[in-house]
Order: sequence, then C-alpha cells, then structure tokens
Amino acid sequence: MKGRVIKYGDNVDTDVIIPARYLNSSDPAELAKHCMEDLDKTFTERVREGDIMVAGRNFGCGSSREHAPIAIKASGISCIIAETFARIFYRNAINIGLPIMECPEAARDISEGDEVRVDVATGTIENLTTGKVYKAAPFPDFMQEIINADGLIPYMRERMERQ
Repeated sequence: MKGRVIKYGDNVDTDVIIPARYLNSSDPAELAKHCMEDLDKTFTERVREGDIMVAGRNFGCGSSREHAPIAIKASGISCIIAETFARIFYRNAINIGLPIMECPEAARDISEGDEVRVDVATGTIENLTTGKVYKAAPFPDFMQEIINADGLIPYMRERMERQ
C-alpha cells in the first residue's frame, strides 16, 4: 500500500470517528460521508483512495462500535498506523479487513502529507518523503489471511466453501 498521510493525535475516540447521530445506518458509503466530521470537518474533502491515516496513542478508544473502522475504510483509507490502538477497535478493524499497524516511532515521526509505503505482511513502513524506514510487528498468518479476504466474514465463507 502506498498513500498520502492524514495525521491525528492521541485518544481519537469512536465518537469522533463516526458520531453517534449517524449510527442508524450501516451502509459503508453513508458512514464514510460523516467520517471524522466532529474532529476534522475537512477530512472527507481531503481524503483520497489509498491514503494512510497516522495517529498517536489509544486510537479508536471509546464505544465499541464497528461502524468506526467501517467508516474509515469506506472513506478510502488503506491502512492506519498508530502508536497504540484501543483493543476493541483493533479487533473490529481486523474483523472488517482494515489493516492497522502499531509502530510508535513511525506514528511520532511521520508528518501530515508525507507519502508512505506500507507492507503489512512484513511490518515495513517506509516514509517516501523522508526516506526513513520503520519496522512494526507483522500480523500472524491467520490475521493476514483475514485482512486479505477483506474481513472475518468473507474469510470464514471462503473456508467453509473449501470444506
């Protein structure tokens, strides 16, 4: 994956990722229209397909709504790099096939607008703007398979069809 960085700080919670007033929809395209609007009113205008979100500590804290990673993924974000993720957000992101990487050094060093290339299979993060390379822990094989299948439900469907 390769994309331009949109960066946020610490403790970005699910209530600002997708405000509760929009939870009456589960349509990814509809959720994407309102992604980050309570934190960054320009997000939906700026985000492009393939962009990479970078954030600080505890990204995705708050309510355990699966709508949050769905909105981010549907907005065009291809991967999120953060210092740390709230555990429920981490699980929800994997379950819907949104690649996320914990790498404190990269999250601190990478700036808004930088061009970044990510290899989730190896955990390599390369800042093409600065030339700096970072190493995050790669996903275990089974988690990589879930991400490659575009989420847990498609992954399980594929496995059941093979049996």
